[in-house]
Amino acid sequence: MSETGLAFRQLVRGGYRGLSVGRARGYVQANLVVLPAEAAKEFVRFCEENPAACPLLAVSRKGDPRLPELGLDLDIRTDLPGYMLYRDGVATPVEHLMAAWRKDMVAVAIGCWFGAEAALARAGIRMRHVELGIQGPLFRTWIPAVPAGRFSGNLVVSMRPFAADDVRRVSFITGRLPRSHGAPIHRGHPAHLGILDITRPDWGEALLPEPGEECLFWACGLTALTALEASGLTYYATHAPGCMLVTDLPEG
Repeated sequence: MSETGLAFRQLVRGGYRGLSVGRARGYVQANLVVLPAEAAKEFVRFCEENPAACPLLAVSRKGDPRLPELGLDLDIRTDLPGYMLYRDGVATPVEHLMAAWRKDMVAVAIGCWFGAEAALARAGIRMRHVELGIQGPLFRTWIPAVPAGRFSGNLVVSMRPFAADDVRRVSFITGRLPRSHGAPIHRGHPAHLGILDITRPDWGEALLPEPGEECLFWACGLTALTALEASGLTYYATHAPGCMLVTDLPEG
């Protein structure tokens, strides 16, 4: 029997501190942001205004670490294999948020790429970043995100090369998965996004297209993190890289 979202979360509670990549296949994984309630409404509006980059999955009630829409037993404070806690602009990796949780905190879950990746794998489409065991490159573009209150910034995109013959199928499959960023927002030359050197990503690892491949670019949830970092908030938390919230929602 394949691993479920609940089984993975129970594994995390038992001490698992690895990545969530490739785990609980068939279940939606999510980016996590935890922030004070006084800023949460603006942040949720930022996500709503930028749905391709920040597909909103669920928002908790103030002070409540549960997200029953995503899992009946889910506890935001303990159920991810790793977190980043931000205090006064300094990020610290932590294993849980039990000590960091406050009564004024709100949790926001945002869809991530892994659901699309699983769907492409089921369709038999080659993904070189998966073969290489890397995340792939992410770039800051010159396209402004729609601002909401204190939250603003430019769109961040992920890039993955695919065989030219697969591009139409990749676009069709991912376009049916809005919770995983949907269809690519751009194909081909990156200069149209303000990306001048594809060999120097802002995050992740460089991955150049091979002959016969074409670059596809997706809006990325890192857009939300860069908006958080620029917002002036002095206290908030997120998932650690690759350590997502694994839900009970089926993909697709």
